[in-house]
Amino acid sequence: MAKSVSSSHGFSFPNGGLLPKEEMLEVGRKPKSLVIGIPKEDHKSESRVALTPEAVEILVNNGHELIIGNEAGKGANYTNTDYSEKGAQIIKEKAEVFKADIILKISPPTADELEMMQPQQVLISSLQLTSQCREFIETLIRKRITAICFEGIKDENNYYPVTRSMSCIAGNTAVLIAAEYLSNQREGKGVMLGGITGITPTEVVILGAGTAAEYAVRAAMGLGAFVKVFDRSVHRLTRLQNNLGMRLHTSVFHQRVIKKALTSADVLIGAIHLSDKGPRYYVTEDMVKGMKKGSVIVDLSIDQGGCVETSELTSQTAPVFTKHGIVHYCVPNVTSRVARTASIAVSNVFLPILLNLAESGGLNTMLKDDQGFRHGVYVYNGILTNEYIGKIFNLPSKDIDLLMAAF
Repeated sequence: MAKSVSSSHGFSFPNGGLLPKEEMLEVGRKPKSLVIGIPKEDHKSESRVALTPEAVEILVNNGHELIIGNEAGKGANYTNTDYSEKGAQIIKEKAEVFKADIILKISPPTADELEMMQPQQVLISSLQLTSQCREFIETLIRKRITAICFEGIKDENNYYPVTRSMSCIAGNTAVLIAAEYLSNQREGKGVMLGGITGITPTEVVILGAGTAAEYAVRAAMGLGAFVKVFDRSVHRLTRLQNNLGMRLHTSVFHQRVIKKALTSADVLIGAIHLSDKGPRYYVTEDMVKGMKKGSVIVDLSIDQGGCVETSELTSQTAPVFTKHGIVHYCVPNVTSRVARTASIAVSNVFLPILLNLAESGGLNTMLKDDQGFRHGVYVYNGILTNEYIGKIFNLPSKDIDLLMAAF
């Protein structure tokens, strides 16, 4: 019987002859058609929508199916017709929207919405961990949901694109809110935020030197206010000054220095990320008592519990309260105040993610190849993958990287 000898150079030698071997070509990934459901948000203070009609049109033109809940875009001034004209299906029964393969929303699902979800679905939404309970995570696990919090998704530059864009909007909006509540229109002390020739400018104290703080500084200084910024990190303060291209009053946190700054401040904006290792409050109740009557506090850190001791959670329908003569604005999702702008910003992040998910051929491939997207996963197919959440609710967790290595 004739024998053939193989060669590592792509040729075979039957009976000593030389013939080319068949070439093994790599099989390309087959794009996957997505079925995406966007329900109307249940939360009264949530006005944003995850995708704009323009983003829906692009997805539909790429062969994907969009199921939009009745009046899902109303809070951002998008009508059902805006979406249906771009190719989306408008569904009145909310339970039908929750039958889509991917559920895309802003607020985390309520208990009722969780029960509507189907086994092994994909959920992309915010997590808002401070307002969650153990039952929320256990339901996701029981239904073998893959849950991705968009706050945790990273881009190719290792930034958090959704958080960053929302922080930009929140920083700008905080200054506009402060200006509103300083005015007579809101029964404030009738002071214009900023300054004009011959009049001492208003003073704004900002806690934090991150993205939200930077945009608050830009807005306040643009109006002519005198701004003081405090942060834990000299590096962040230096970066802030370099980004602004101008000098401004900065300081690391020091109780006595902050207390002195607050005695003359007209506005305090809390825009600092709270960590387990840092202090619970950066501004104590005694410091608030020392502020000028009629001054305004806008606590953007309220979604983490607040960085001011007198802060209490408020809502869009009742956004402020007065304590010790100081107006407190403590709405957690402040970007819903400008829902149209915020929706466009969020949609600009979600659109390429969804297109990449389809092009990769499926969720598992996307999670394996895209470390930034994988970073947002906290439950994978019913397995808790976030160690921090596991510690909070006393639930076992597994490393998502190890799970992906199995594929």
